[in-house]
Amino acid sequence: MRPYGKFYIPTPRIRLFTRMALMIRSSAIHAAGCYTTSAIRKGSRVAEYTGHLMTKAEADKLYEHSPVTYLFGLGDGSMVIDGHSMTMFVNHSCDANCETEEIDGHVYVVATRNIQPGEEITYDYCLYDGGEEEANCNCGSKGCRLTMYSPKEVKNRKKKARLNGKKLAQRPKPASNR
Repeated sequence: MRPYGKFYIPTPRIRLFTRMALMIRSSAIHAAGCYTTSAIRKGSRVAEYTGHLMTKAEADKLYEHSPVTYLFGLGDGSMVIDGHSMTMFVNHSCDANCETEEIDGHVYVVATRNIQPGEEITYDYCLYDGGEEEANCNCGSKGCRLTMYSPKEVKNRKKKARLNGKKLAQRPKPASNR
């Protein structure tokens, strides 16, 4: 309802999510993945990245010795969502079928193309902060950049390595499975 003077006018409900079935099963990309059992139209919200909201500093302290996290940076990256829901199984791909949208502090996984039943749901993680970790990509797509870091972060890391007189470790490109 929206106010109009001292009266309230009913606001039509807007359907934010398309009903669809998601399931978790083994993935060629990484251990387990999130798959759809129904068709998803381009532009549909597939899932919301939910979890405990905390500062990046709190998350760094909490997960200091943990090799695996499901953190999603919000805005400028000073706040993160510690995601432990269905979306924690959405794997990275350099040729993803979804992207993430941040709207009013909520993060949605949105289809960037029509997705067929049985397809794995993926988005490009575009990592930007990982210390010295390599964050290798296993998506196997034709355009795989071999890392889950964003193209901008890859450039920054190469520049930093050049300035320090180091060469970034190269690994052989995996055989394409797509």
